[in-house]
Amino acid sequence: MFKTLRRRAILGGSLALPALARAQAPAWPSQPIRLVVPFAPGGTTDLIARLVAAPLQERLGQPIVVENRPGAGATVGSLVVAQAAPDGYTFVLSNIASHAISPALYGPALNGGFRYDAVRDFSHIALLTLNPSVFVANPRAGIANLDDLARRHRERGLDMASSGSGSSNHLLIVKMGQILGREITHIPFRGAGPAMTAVIGGQVPLMSDSLPSAAAHIRQGSVKAVAMSSAERHPSFPDVPTFREQGYDVVASSWFGLSGPANLPRSIVDRLAREVGAILDSDSTRARFAEIGGSPGHFTPEEYAAFVASEVALWGPLVRETGARPD
Repeated sequence: MFKTLRRRAILGGSLALPALARAQAPAWPSQPIRLVVPFAPGGTTDLIARLVAAPLQERLGQPIVVENRPGAGATVGSLVVAQAAPDGYTFVLSNIASHAISPALYGPALNGGFRYDAVRDFSHIALLTLNPSVFVANPRAGIANLDDLARRHRERGLDMASSGSGSSNHLLIVKMGQILGREITHIPFRGAGPAMTAVIGGQVPLMSDSLPSAAAHIRQGSVKAVAMSSAERHPSFPDVPTFREQGYDVVASSWFGLSGPANLPRSIVDRLAREVGAILDSDSTRARFAEIGGSPGHFTPEEYAAFVASEVALWGPLVRETGARPD
């Protein structure tokens, strides 16, 4: 009898240990958080990440370390997060390139197909912003509007830079070449920052860029805004005509959000969605987004996941239709 009771006590104690360990586990977050930006510093993805990271680390009480991991249409950094442990300490600035265009653009070029599923392999948490793209030119290139661009292209062809293969800005270059009936030579860079430097320096005459990363350069006059991809003129840049105004039926937006590895605990997803929502609703963030030409997003985690899935379904066929390819 004594041995039986003693054995039950030992078993009971051992079974209680995991529950005790869970009870004593530190509350999330208890250490620095890594936010992977799958593009080089200086572009829109990097800008949005740092704009949100600063207030988010104050609200969470832990440092948020922004880590730039560019390459292969934003798939290099995104793959790092897809393969990370779902412990709440590794996230990615998901975007239209990494999660909608590049899966179709790079899939056939990789062994056995694409290396992650943009929906299944991530926990999508919040949409941060939507913004249009803009064609900008070196002021000395003599291209003030799309008619100038078309004429120059007919005469001698055009080179146009972007933040890299697989970006929505790359696809806009492909689309514009289709409209003009002659392919525009795409010059991909490892991020919008290096591409913009090349345009300002005159190494490339034109660039297709997301508005937030181009905004300051447009205001400074270091580049000339040629056309905006919004449906109507942007309130922050009322002097920049749209593609449609100039006779080209092009409307497109880039988007940026926060995602983590698949199977993140629901408590972490909900906490982050709540904190990010409060940041996007703040006057300071709204003012900053207005300044750079972005619009804050307001999606629940379920809505953002559904949105990413719809973008995958939209852009895959378009990539195949345009014949776009990695450069």
